[in-house]
Amino acid sequence: MPIVTIQITREGATPEQKAALIKGATDLLVDVLNKPPALTFVIIQEVNLEDWGVGGLPTPEFRKRIAETSPG
Repeated sequence: MPIVTIQITREGATPEQKAALIKGATDLLVDVLNKPPALTFVIIQEVNLEDWGVGGLPTPEFRKRIAETSPG
């Protein structure tokens, strides 16, 4: 019984996008590990953007710095 957890930032993923993630993860487990879809569970957890960090910074600050250093 596989359980897949997908964590994304809370930035407006649509129900259709979430359904596509669930289907894609389920299909991957079927294709690679031959797991039955009816016993495959996919959980999507949305995390507030300020609670997600990358490069040692909260994501909003990281994105701000990247934008400041990007050409154009």
